[in-house]
Amino acid sequence: MHSRYERRLSDTAIGGQEILIHLQVHRFLCRDDACAKKTFAEQVPALTVRYGRRSIGLQEALRAIALALGGRAGARLTHRLAVAVNRMTLIRLIRALPEPAVSAVPRIVGVDEFALRRGHSYATVLVDMQTRRPIDVLPERSADSFAAWLSAHPGVEVICRDRAGCYAEGATCGAPQAIQVADRWHLWHNLAEAVERAVARHRVHLSAAVRAAIRPNTHAEPAAQDVMALPAAVPVLRKGRVAERTRQRHAAVHDLLTQGIPIRAIAAKLALTRNTVRRFARATDPEELLVNDGTGRRPSMLREHASYLHQRWNEGCTDATRLWQEIRARGYLGSYSHVRDYLAPLRSATTIPPPAPIAPKVRTVAAWMMSNPRTLHPDDQERLTTIMDDCPALAALHTQVKAFAALMTERRGHDLEAWLKNATTDDQPELRSFVTGLRRDQDAVTAGLTLPWSSGPVEGHVNRIKMLKRQMYGRANPDLLRRRILLAD
Repeated sequence: MHSRYERRLSDTAIGGQEILIHLQVHRFLCRDDACAKKTFAEQVPALTVRYGRRSIGLQEALRAIALALGGRAGARLTHRLAVAVNRMTLIRLIRALPEPAVSAVPRIVGVDEFALRRGHSYATVLVDMQTRRPIDVLPERSADSFAAWLSAHPGVEVICRDRAGCYAEGATCGAPQAIQVADRWHLWHNLAEAVERAVARHRVHLSAAVRAAIRPNTHAEPAAQDVMALPAAVPVLRKGRVAERTRQRHAAVHDLLTQGIPIRAIAAKLALTRNTVRRFARATDPEELLVNDGTGRRPSMLREHASYLHQRWNEGCTDATRLWQEIRARGYLGSYSHVRDYLAPLRSATTIPPPAPIAPKVRTVAAWMMSNPRTLHPDDQERLTTIMDDCPALAALHTQVKAFAALMTERRGHDLEAWLKNATTDDQPELRSFVTGLRRDQDAVTAGLTLPWSSGPVEGHVNRIKMLKRQMYGRANPDLLRRRILLAD
């Protein structure tokens, strides 16, 4: 024992006051001349570390704050807790933490992507589906990196993934013995997209819901009855530069498809993205891509609020400013001038009839078809039934949707093949496209409709990663983000 000296340690606050510990410790002298260190300081267990200016308890508390909130938000909180530190100090604490090693290879792994820079670079997160904790983060989104990880960690039995082709290829190469499970939510989402495209192709039949709504109204006022009994407007072809360009691109895409040119080559030749080329390829008619309300123009933002405006006008409220404020409270996002121009013709009219009812939107009808009939509102169910009676093609599609929903809810993956054969017999190009996608990944789809596993926990971690990125603002470097993903509670 050579001497004593005093150390000063910051500790966790007590009663809202910052605590500073004055600690007297021993200094030891080494008598070995060959030793590189001459003096050694005494350490107090569970309190001090070498060169530390904070107690172990405070250091652990700051690490927890840094992992939970990041730099800026964490620094603001430490000022409230009377243990104020700089944001860079918190970031250094995160970077000083060792990365957790994969001690035991999980039996069931979930995999999904997240954006490091949206539209430019992506990374991959791997989740242990039994503990629901992330186990690793790969710096890229590729089949090679995923296959390399699986090869380095043998023993994975089940892989939960979405419909991305790179993860399917990586799982096949890195763990051919593992069962691949396609996520059920993505299957339902893909079917919903196909249903929406089909409804858009048959949009002329959506006015049947309007005719059914006004048919029982035999006691309406004469003026209102004349207005509301008008036949549905005949769809008018859209004109203009955008419409002509859409028709030209549609013709060019289908001309190249008939020549046997693949979608990737068509996208490069026409300078379009692959998703755009696929959208043109799926549309049998260019008018399907030019959705309108039958007038050749986009639907007015006031269409959903027209009946309310007419009702208030008949009640005596003719102040355009007040009516604009009222419909803004109902969700209207347009300008005051639009409302003023809409109300201008009503000021010179002797009688104000109610507006003609409008046909439901394509997306609304698609949502009705994808909903559980037991939870659908009776009025919506009646409108949907009317549309199905008016359009046998949509009725057949609705039957296929209900059959697929039964496969999902009852976990009858063994009946998938029968559903696929039955779905291809219908004259539904959108449904055939969906079936073609299922055929390419049929084993994983069958497992997804049979096994209880899904990618839900992985999607939850992807949402948490988005929150972490927003907390860290411009300092979300990959190494810092990786530690926060793997180490945060």
